[in-house]
Amino acid sequence: MDNEEFKTLAERERNQAIITDIQVYKLKKHAIQSIIRVKTSAGIEGIGEAGLPASVVQGYLDFMRDRLLGMDALEIEKCYAYMTRMQAQWHAHWVQNPTISGIENALYDIAGKVFDRSVSQLLTGRFRDDIEMYINTAGPEDWFDPISCRDWAAEIKANPYGYKFGFERMNFRGGRIDPDRHQGGFLAPMLKPTELHLIQQGYENCREALGWDIDFIVHCHNEWDLASAVGITEAVASSKPLWVEDGLPVLYSDTWKAYRQAARVRVMTGEKLEHPAEFYQFMANGAVDAIHPDLAFIGGFTGGRKIADMAEKFYIPLVTHMAGSYVHLIATAHFGAMVRNFVMTESHQPKTQQLWEEMSEEGVTIKDGRLKVPNGPGLGITLIPEVMNSLIDNGRWD
Repeated sequence: MDNEEFKTLAERERNQAIITDIQVYKLKKHAIQSIIRVKTSAGIEGIGEAGLPASVVQGYLDFMRDRLLGMDALEIEKCYAYMTRMQAQWHAHWVQNPTISGIENALYDIAGKVFDRSVSQLLTGRFRDDIEMYINTAGPEDWFDPISCRDWAAEIKANPYGYKFGFERMNFRGGRIDPDRHQGGFLAPMLKPTELHLIQQGYENCREALGWDIDFIVHCHNEWDLASAVGITEAVASSKPLWVEDGLPVLYSDTWKAYRQAARVRVMTGEKLEHPAEFYQFMANGAVDAIHPDLAFIGGFTGGRKIADMAEKFYIPLVTHMAGSYVHLIATAHFGAMVRNFVMTESHQPKTQQLWEEMSEEGVTIKDGRLKVPNGPGLGITLIPEVMNSLIDNGRWD
């Protein structure tokens, strides 16, 4: 369905679902993100997930509440426009966009329930009915011990997922890189040739143990200088990872373009970016081979579709970052279903499996490393009040 078709449907239901309340809930088991709940005059409510703690989200909700209450929940583009402009003069985007993401997802959950269609079918139709997943691992206990590498590989092969792991946890023959050198977003000291050689050996050992049936990703944390970041791509090139993630500091500069031109493998970034304009800089300047947005940060489906449409124009694949709860996971599944150039999503399965499965009546269906996209109205999930009351740390889910 294109935007005009959605507007036509929404016009038929004009003012039938007015926003009456917006609430945010803190998750005990996942306090870095929070659940948004939007209620309407029609008795239909929607849920979404914001990429910030509930205490931070609440402050922005208090600021926006008077503007949003009384608005038509089906006028989602209008609500999105109001929300993205309300704090522009202060540029407080770190608070703004993750909060908007949760509200926007909840509004589309409402729209899907009103029109009895899943979000992905309502917005674009589906390019796929399940999405590929990959998960994080720390790597072998000892990257330089063949038995340790084989044991690690056997454990991975028992679960059919792609994997992402970073050398910051690499065991350097009894020692480790000083953890103070690996603080995400902080520029780290340059990597020395001796360290790059060890990184090469470590990843070659992992590849030998894994064989060529499983892909993996090299994970950085936006901490390296240009020469170190290029050196990492040279060190891991023989192991053929899918890409190196977040090799340079977060925001775009021409250094990113130079990095991509010199890199020996694909490079990607995006999990810490929020706005379409931020992604555009990387794509228009030929600075990445893939992008990595997070639905809980980019303004929900509305912001995500703007980013995905741009990526398709530049022939750039899209991979989603996902480190949230069940609500975030399912929203990401719908987004992956509706984006043509989507490849796969990060998840924290099986680490957060319990948090996923216990929250809803529907649970999750994963087979051969692929997550089935729900078919029910909206997000297609039904949260269980009794369970939610045990999981949240503020208020009641009544």
